[in-house]
Amino acid sequence: MTFDLPRRAAAEFVGSALLTATVIGSGVMGESLANGNAAIALLGNTLATAAILFVLITALAPISGAHFNPAVTLSALLRRNITIGGAGLYVGLQILGCIAGACLAHAMFELPLIQIATHERAGAAQWLSEGVATFVLVGTIVLVSRFKPEAVALAVSLAIAAGYWWTASTSFANPAITIARALSDTFAGIRPQDASGFIVAQFLGASLATVACGWLYRTRAAQAVSTAAAARSVSSSGG
Repeated sequence: MTFDLPRRAAAEFVGSALLTATVIGSGVMGESLANGNAAIALLGNTLATAAILFVLITALAPISGAHFNPAVTLSALLRRNITIGGAGLYVGLQILGCIAGACLAHAMFELPLIQIATHERAGAAQWLSEGVATFVLVGTIVLVSRFKPEAVALAVSLAIAAGYWWTASTSFANPAITIARALSDTFAGIRPQDASGFIVAQFLGASLATVACGWLYRTRAAQAVSTAAAARSVSSSGG
C-alpha cells in the first residue's frame, strides 16, 4: 500500500509533534513528581518516550516510514530510499512538528509556549555521546528493518530507552528534537548555544552508521556482482 505525499507529510509532522510533546511533557511531569530526585524524573521521561515511540512507529511507519528525525531521513537518503526533494520536505516538517510539539507540551502544563532553555549540555563528552547514540539508533533501524522489519518499533524504543541511561547526553539522537528542546526551559531542555554541537554529532553518527551497516550486511554474492559489474565497466571503457 502506497500513500500520497500529503498523507506522508502529515504523518511526519504529527508523529514529530507527538514525540516531542511526550519527551518534554513527561520531563515536566517527572520533575514535578520526583521531589528533587533526578533519577526518578529521568526514569519517567525514559518510559514515556519509549512507549510513545513504539506506538507512533507502529501506527505511522506504514504511511511515511516514521522517520520523525532528520538523522534517520539522512540515512534513508544515503541508502536511496527517499529522493532529495522528499528528504527536504520530511526534514522541514520534522522541525516544524517538533517545535509544535514543544509548544503543545508547554500549553498542557500552563507554561510559556516558547522559551529559551538554560540547561547546559556542552563539551566533547556530550558530543561524543550524541554521535554514539545516533549511531546506535540509525544502526538499529537499518539492520532490524532489513532482517526483521516487524521488530523495528520495539527495537527503536529499546535503543532510545537504553540511550537515556548509558550516554552522558541522555540520547537526544535527533536534530529536530534538539532544536525544539532548545526552546524549552524544562527538564528536557538544552541551551541554544549547545544545540549546534549536538546536531553536528548526530548527523555524523547517522552517516557513519549508514556506511558501517551497508558494509556489514553486504553479502559475498553482492560483492561478487559488484566486482563483475566494475570489471565489465573497465572492459567496455577500454574497448
